[in-house]
Amino acid sequence: MAPARGGPVPPWPLSGRETLADYRVFRVRRDRAVSPVTGDAHDFFVLEGADWVNVVALTGDGGMLFVRQYRHGTGSETLEIPGGCVDPGDASPLVAARRELREETGYVSDDWSPLGDVHPNPAILSNRCFTFLARGAVRAGEPAPDGNEDLRVDVIPRAEVDGLVRSGRITHALVLAALHLFALSASGSRSGE
Repeated sequence: MAPARGGPVPPWPLSGRETLADYRVFRVRRDRAVSPVTGDAHDFFVLEGADWVNVVALTGDGGMLFVRQYRHGTGSETLEIPGGCVDPGDASPLVAARRELREETGYVSDDWSPLGDVHPNPAILSNRCFTFLARGAVRAGEPAPDGNEDLRVDVIPRAEVDGLVRSGRITHALVLAALHLFALSASGSRSGE
């Protein structure tokens, strides 16, 4: 591992902030910030949105819950774990995770643990994505997705998930991050509790 160079990176003082547009799922903001090195001002564009949640949901028989859906950004079907936005009415990311699991899959769990959180893309996004582990998930009813979602639920044996990542079937970056946090938790490298 290479040693760190210098000290901490200094913050860039903000000289202005302006909301440019609001598109319901995100807002576009322009920040004007001053380089602490050169003193020059630069514009940075930031997407502001709600925090997100992901759920690694395990069934009692060794399955992991996934949803398949069409994604307009890539114009293709994706294989993802349940997840979504933390809504304004959600008291916490955990509340949102419980809601998303039930809505997207019809499953519920009474055994939840936080696995960690990531910044999806700190260069342009201001939000965080929280990942939770739901153990012993059981089917409680039919999925009830949002009106703009068309989901298929798959229960995939945990032993097959790594192969789906290696083969390129699972490509969603935040799902890959969640699976990595789960692997760290399972190996004892990160407590997850």
